Amino acid sequence: MRIEFISTGDEVLSGQIVDTNAAWISQHFFHQGRQFTRRHTVADDLDSLIDIITETSHRADVVIMNGGLGPTSDDLSAEAAAKAMGVPLTLSQAWYDHLVAKYAKSNRSLSVSNEKQAWLPQGSEVVDNPVGTACGFSFQFNRARFYFTPGVPSEFKHMVTEQILPDIQQRFTPVTIPTLIKIKTFGISESTLNEQLCALNLPDTITLGFRVDFPTVEVKLLSTHTAALQKARLQVLAALDKFVLMDGDGSFAQYLQKLMLERGHTLSLAESCTGGLIASELIAVAGSSGYLDSSHVTYSNESKCRLVNVDKATLDKHGAVSIEVAAEMAEGAMLNAGVDFGIAVSGIAGPGGGSDEKPVGTVAFALASKTHTYSQLLFIPRRSRQGIRTVALYVALDMLRRELLGLDLAAEFGSLERRAEQDSVKG
Repeated sequence: MRIEFISTGDEVLSGQIVDTNAAWISQHFFHQGRQFTRRHTVADDLDSLIDIITETSHRADVVIMNGGLGPTSDDLSAEAAAKAMGVPLTLSQAWYDHLVAKYAKSNRSLSVSNEKQAWLPQGSEVVDNPVGTACGFSFQFNRARFYFTPGVPSEFKHMVTEQILPDIQQRFTPVTIPTLIKIKTFGISESTLNEQLCALNLPDTITLGFRVDFPTVEVKLLSTHTAALQKARLQVLAALDKFVLMDGDGSFAQYLQKLMLERGHTLSLAESCTGGLIASELIAVAGSSGYLDSSHVTYSNESKCRLVNVDKATLDKHGAVSIEVAAEMAEGAMLNAGVDFGIAVSGIAGPGGGSDEKPVGTVAFALASKTHTYSQLLFIPRRSRQGIRTVALYVALDMLRRELLGLDLAAEFGSLERRAEQDSVKG
């Protein structure tokens, strides 16, 4: 089955507006076992719109066209559809009456501009829009079934979910909805992942995919064969063992929150180069107050001493970016808050501030618990300031994951260099 999607609008084509509708519907259809074969973006130009409608009508089974149904002069989708089919625009009395009643409820009268939204290509079927004023419409043209939708995301999504997709499922051969398994990895490149997983010779019934979300890479396994899919999942987890952050839906922060709450543990943070990035990631998940007690942005040396008990002598001897200072930061954050764990990060994110001994990209991490404090100094190469901070965020949270699961905190990262580490056991 061939399904194509057409986005319209000068602002979409020029990049002034990000086309979130196209991304959303592609993902939504994918999870329903329907995939798009092509996506198009077309300007608010009548001839271009007529061309793409005519072109896709001969090739696709379903075409969904988004945008251009408003009341203004650059909303041309209905007119273009009528001209492509060689039919006139006719008034949909039902939608016109709906608009009149809708405006009357707010003591307004229907303007000529808004009346335009009730004029549809002759023979079209109205697709209801309970959210806005622009109705959608549908018709058969040559090979394709066309669905025209408004560009406003809330209206578009409601129309697709409640009316268009069910109509497609009814008109065309039913499909078995595949199951998608997601495995989030960290510290391994997409190309290396591909090489390792292709070597597994997974069954042909399994579709293997990747999605890069720096600095992580998500492995995707898709299939309608449940038993084969679960077997493939176990194969992939075993092959990628040390690089797996989590498998399943949701974010890494959600996964960590679940682990922390299940175990009844609490956490405090001391951040320098990440400047609150770790705390922001964690508190983006509702319910994080159940385990995250506090966070300190100890950017200056003085604040490290004042807020998390770093000894000035330690700073003077080893420097702020050192495993010794990071360890004292983590311990101070934990002890001051009276929590189970303290995490600390201190580094050189650049673009300046580095030295031959500690170049830009050098970051110290520490995790303190009631039994031990582990600290490590890593070098994060060839990254921007934001890139270094983002990698540091994931290293720090991966240390917490490893601690919670009883794994070795000295993780293997393909592109990172470990320059020092220390694990101090408390008596």
